[in-house]
Amino acid sequence: MPNPKLSRFQAFWVRIWMSSVLVGLFLFVIGVNPDMISMDRSPVVGFVQVGVWLFGLALMFIGAYAALRILRNKRPLSLRAEIGERLIATGYVVAAAASLADFIGIGSHEIPELIFGPIQIIGLIVGIVTAVLGIVLYWPRQEREAEKIDDRNQSESSENQEEYEGLV
Repeated sequence: MPNPKLSRFQAFWVRIWMSSVLVGLFLFVIGVNPDMISMDRSPVVGFVQVGVWLFGLALMFIGAYAALRILRNKRPLSLRAEIGERLIATGYVVAAAASLADFIGIGSHEIPELIFGPIQIIGLIVGIVTAVLGIVLYWPRQEREAEKIDDRNQSESSENQEEYEGLV
């Protein structure tokens, strides 16, 4: 069954959500490297800095999910898409837990002298990769060429059957 085309309203909202992905990417990059805009005021990683990059990540993932949900255009969710939804959320939780590890007491550094350690970097990367994998799995699949050919063959055979029954 072909997917119906997007309306102008739906296309408008896809553009809005994809713009939020770009804004989220900008905020994430600024949060990770605040020196890009001359805002690096401390040698340690602060709570505001972590909050900015987590907000940027959240904006990116929510925007990508919402845009893809509109692109799916009422197509029923497959198991693959449902797993993708859960991986997006799980990836963000892993990235947030790794980023906030020292602040919530599961990290190895104390509050006055926080550094973003290599284990936290690995956790952040694993979380982002997991969420991106979820976005890829949630992406609506195109109809395969073989399925289109099968659909055409079935419709042609049913037409031939109807013609045959009309003759008999």
